[in-house]
Amino acid sequence: MGTPDFSVPSLEALHAAGHDIVLVVTRQDKPKGRGRKLDAPPVKKAAIKLKRAVIQPQSLRDETILQALREAQADFFIVVAFGHILNETVLGMPPQGCINVHASLLPRYRGPAPIHWAVINGDKESGVTTMMMDKGLDTGDVLLRAREPIAAADTAGTLHDRLALLGSRLICQTLDAFSDGTIRRISQEHAQATYAPLLKKTDGLIDWRKPAASIEPFIRGMNPWPGAFTYWGNRRLKIFRAGTAQTPTKAPPGTVLKSPANDLTVATGEGALSILEIQEASGSRLPVSEFLRGCHIAPGDVLA
Repeated sequence: MGTPDFSVPSLEALHAAGHDIVLVVTRQDKPKGRGRKLDAPPVKKAAIKLKRAVIQPQSLRDETILQALREAQADFFIVVAFGHILNETVLGMPPQGCINVHASLLPRYRGPAPIHWAVINGDKESGVTTMMMDKGLDTGDVLLRAREPIAAADTAGTLHDRLALLGSRLICQTLDAFSDGTIRRISQEHAQATYAPLLKKTDGLIDWRKPAASIEPFIRGMNPWPGAFTYWGNRRLKIFRAGTAQTPTKAPPGTVLKSPANDLTVATGEGALSILEIQEASGSRLPVSEFLRGCHIAPGDVLA
C-alpha cells in the first residue's frame, strides 16, 4: 500500500527480493498539468511495470475493496506513504499484521511531513523506522530503525530520495527478521513523541523576523515543495537556496542591505541572510547574480 515516489523503491525492493506481492493498493488517478489529464500515482506505474495487480480505492470502507483485501490472503500489509488511514477492520486482516515504513526515527516526527520538518528544524540526523501499525497515528511498536545524517546542504528533496532507498532496504531486512525469528517489537517512548504536521503552500512564506540561522534551513526544508517565498512589493519571489551572511546590521527584518554587486543580502531578526538562488513567479530558477542582472532590488527595499 503506497502512492508517491517515496513508496516506489520499497515496492521494487520487495519484488527484487522475491516476495510474492499479491496486490498493490494505491490512491486514485488525479488530474495533472494544464490539460488536467488524469495521471496515475507513481506506485501504480511501477506496479504495472512489475505486472502486479492494482486496486485504487476511494475509501477503505467500501465493501468491494474490503473483500478484495480479504481475498488477497496476504501475510502482511506493507504500508509506505499510502495516504489513506487504515481502519481497524483493515488493520486486523493480515495474520502477521501491518508494517509501516516511516521516514523518521520514531517517536520523533510522527505524522505526514517528517522529512520536511527534520530539515526545517536543523536536525543533524534523520532516518527510517519500520513499525507494527495500530489504530493510533504512528504509535505502533518499533521493529527496526536505520539512521541517516542530514548534510548542511540537504533539502527536503535530497533527503527524501535517500530515505526512500533506505526504507526499501529496511523493509526487506524487517521481513527477513520475521522469517528467521529474530524480530523484536519495542514499544515507543510516547512521552518523547513529536509531530510533523502536513504543510500547505502558504507555509512557505519566509518570516524575516526569525534569525538567519533558522531561515536558512527553513528554505532547504521547503525545497522543492511547497517552496519558500517572499514578496518584493507585489512580486512573489521564490527562494531555493541561501546562506547566513557575516554582515552586522541593525536594519529592520526584511530590509535589503548594501552588499557587493551581484549579491542579495537581507536583514533578519538576528543577523543577515545571503540569497543564492531565486525565481520570480513567471521566470526561471536562477543564481542570484543572474537574477539581479534583469531585476534591480535596491538597498533599503523591503522583502515581506
